[in-house]
Amino acid sequence: MSIYEGVEKLLHPTPVKDVYINYIVLGVAFAFEAGAWLIAFREFTRAKGGMGYLEAVRRSKDPALFTVLFEDTAAMLGLVVAFAGIWLGQATGLVWMDGAASIVIGIILAVVAALLAYECKGLLVGEGASKAVIKSIRGLIEIHAGGATINEFLTMQLGPDDVLVTISLDFTESLSDNDVERRVSEMETAIKTAHPEVKRVFIEAQSFAAHMRQLQAATPDTEQQP
Repeated sequence: MSIYEGVEKLLHPTPVKDVYINYIVLGVAFAFEAGAWLIAFREFTRAKGGMGYLEAVRRSKDPALFTVLFEDTAAMLGLVVAFAGIWLGQATGLVWMDGAASIVIGIILAVVAALLAYECKGLLVGEGASKAVIKSIRGLIEIHAGGATINEFLTMQLGPDDVLVTISLDFTESLSDNDVERRVSEMETAIKTAHPEVKRVFIEAQSFAAHMRQLQAATPDTEQQP
């Protein structure tokens, strides 16, 4: 087929033949997708607990839970649109309905892909633990730090059940080295016990002045030299 014939066929489409075969194929595909969607929906409902569906998607640290659900939902919508496009083309005689349905399916897939990219980007580039976990860990630090000042407290979600915690503390001068070591050990144990998803805890004993000097040294000087 020449390029001219291909363009001519695109501009002047012909009616679909044996349309009922398309209906059967779409129906079987929808049944399989519906089964997969139901399994994904039940798993997502179990995992979300008492949170709403949108809230669970925003807070989830495991993209696999909602990615499968989104993908199956997009597939089912696409099958419905394809069925509607073929049926409308057959019922009205407008053969371009099938092509229009293909465009709508492409839009659906693009929207779902954009939503997944938006929800997953935080985990890809680095995202902190949830607010509830951060609040709980900060409370444990205050309990076991013995009045120490928190210079810096950072978390990073490395995986669905893998959180990294780094803490810089300015302990009071009245504490001996053994006391500091004991409190650090107690703090690490308490954090990991309360939050099993926290796999690594790094605690640094450092004065506030030394901490600020370290931050300033790590910050590049952007001022232009004369």
